[in-house]
Amino acid sequence: MQFDHDTSKALSFNCDVFNLYLELMSDADSSHGMGLGGKLLFAAELDERGRALVVAGNVAGAASLAASADAIAQKDAVRDGVADFLVTSLDEALRIVKNEIRKHETVAVCIGLAPDVVEREMLERGVLPDRVRPSEKSPIIEERAGRTLVVWSVDSAPARWLPKLDDIALECLGPDDEVLRRWLRLAHRYLGRMANGMHLIKAQEDFATRFIEKVRSRTNDGKLGVLVRICVRQNSGWEEYSFGAVVNQP
Repeated sequence: MQFDHDTSKALSFNCDVFNLYLELMSDADSSHGMGLGGKLLFAAELDERGRALVVAGNVAGAASLAASADAIAQKDAVRDGVADFLVTSLDEALRIVKNEIRKHETVAVCIGLAPDVVEREMLERGVLPDRVRPSEKSPIIEERAGRTLVVWSVDSAPARWLPKLDDIALECLGPDDEVLRRWLRLAHRYLGRMANGMHLIKAQEDFATRFIEKVRSRTNDGKLGVLVRICVRQNSGWEEYSFGAVVNQP
């Protein structure tokens, strides 16, 4: 299976966000859906990996700090909804995140300074984040890498139909998969247009089987009135499934 350039780029970013989300949630109290509420994440440089980490932090419920002296990176982060606030000093950033941490609310702040400057100021002030940027190779990410990647999209009206597919996906998860449930409930909110019209998850292989069968059944019953595309990455490569009527153009 071949994806076009934009789709491949979005897929790679979405997978990075998902993997980093799993890393952040590896020892979180997710039993009641709390995630990282009340925790501080320092994402360091707001490069591509930093952007993915901040989005993952948003899904996990953390209050996130990132830094960049690059004006274009700052502007893009606000435009894409990666950062909620752009400030010029650590003082401003701390005033925002302390308030949200106290309320266990999610927020992401970009400081318009070089990361090493911000790190130095944080050390001087004794600001110790609860989570920091993971290494490029993480044991958690490697452990979960063997799971099956399932990606779904629709050919029209994604705002209407993707949430219905997400609900089906939630039905296919086990009772103990609270971390994955949180991802399905919240990821689309923070990925926004960066998701490029696709939703995804990495889960056990039986999830993919159940999800495909439920989508097949509901398109056949007319409960999903849209063309649905499901892509599953197995060890041997991608498999694609399409369900729903294709409307012939005159």
